[in-house]
Amino acid sequence: MRSYSLDPHPSISVVKETFAVVRIPRIKRERVPANNVEVVEDLDIAMEKSDPSNHLYAAKVLGPSRSSEGMTLYYILEMYNV
Repeated sequence: MRSYSLDPHPSISVVKETFAVVRIPRIKRERVPANNVEVVEDLDIAMEKSDPSNHLYAAKVLGPSRSSEGMTLYYILEMYNV
């Protein structure tokens, strides 16, 4: 996976592309609060844990990163079971 340095904040040194299960009420979201993201090892695990009927979706995300409001976020790069 590639790594990006987007945030100079000392508690978040490097953001990474990774697979995750994200809980979102609407599919058309670009970013998600960190507490709505469960990072997993690979896409197969993300797909296994996803449950669209409960708003849980497999995704590739970039993060964590801090927003201008001070929140820790993940950016959704791709959704897999929409």
